[in-house]
Amino acid sequence: MSLIPTLIELLARARVDLRMGLPVVLTDGDQAALAIAAESLSPRRLQDMQALGEVTLALTARRAETLKARAYDGDTARICLPAAADLGWIQALADPADDLSQPMKGPLTSAREGSATLHRLAIALVKSARLLPAALLVPLDGGAAFATQHGLTLLPQAAAEPLMSQSSPLHAVAAARLPIQAAEAGRLHVFRPEDGAEEHYAIEIGRPDRSQPVLARLHSACFTGDVLGSLKCDCGPQLNAALAQMGAEGSGVLLYLNQEGRGIGLANKMRAYSLQDQGFDTVEANHRLGFEDDERDFRLGAAILKELGFDQVRLLTNNPNKIAMMEKTGITVAERVALQVGKNAFNSQYLATKAAKSGHML
Repeated sequence: MSLIPTLIELLARARVDLRMGLPVVLTDGDQAALAIAAESLSPRRLQDMQALGEVTLALTARRAETLKARAYDGDTARICLPAAADLGWIQALADPADDLSQPMKGPLTSAREGSATLHRLAIALVKSARLLPAALLVPLDGGAAFATQHGLTLLPQAAAEPLMSQSSPLHAVAAARLPIQAAEAGRLHVFRPEDGAEEHYAIEIGRPDRSQPVLARLHSACFTGDVLGSLKCDCGPQLNAALAQMGAEGSGVLLYLNQEGRGIGLANKMRAYSLQDQGFDTVEANHRLGFEDDERDFRLGAAILKELGFDQVRLLTNNPNKIAMMEKTGITVAERVALQVGKNAFNSQYLATKAAKSGHML
């Protein structure tokens, strides 16, 4: 029956549930677990979880390394909750905000027996919900029946995990003429992913020849830089310079991808900024939060370019990863066009870190 939710729709529902503090049921063959995000956890639901059995806290290896905890499962650590663990103790492990003021959070015991498959899926889900990458899990008997009884979203790992690693298909939903300061001949296209995530945009300048490499930029949304004029990054100047160059040349396409904070979301980006105020650089701050250096999916940009009819670009970028991903997804990068603007006294260390640790060509 077509009214039954598809797995993609169930994944979208699960993300919303986790953001609201609801648990979801994850299954792997005959194994099942109730999972809930540490960030949105309430004291009452923590008590309910503990009443069901032995609770573990799933963290990424990046966060575990900061906490001096063992990650026996490679990219994932399963921290055993002490009987006296309360909400404050759990959230202190998930959120590094007070790591320096209260460094002693252990000793922590990591589980090493059994499978971490469902813990890994739980972390992927909370990441995709733009929450801190930490989740509590408790084993269940009869996961499907439990989900039905309590009205919870049920996700089978074997079907969900492959979808989590794929780039969601995008569909054009609207487009209109939009004269902008950089070029009166502007047109804005809106693309919506099937997985219910944020929409992405393409700003087309002039009428680019589809048979020639188009001047293009993959620009990740930056509320602080693009809208507020933040001096902590070079995003706003890069956005304006890219549009200005397209306007001067008479054609181009700027892809505005809603992947704030290198894909971790605005709230986590502000957490990273707070850690930077404590003395950590951009990459170190992301790692302490439990994220990788860069969590963005540049495949989205390639998909939009193809949807618009482009297969060759002159890419405005300093990031070699964008070039590599374009080539990998079938977009020919005929030329890299440098975009070196926006350096100031507040972001010089940020730019130095991008060059030293992320390979940006500055």
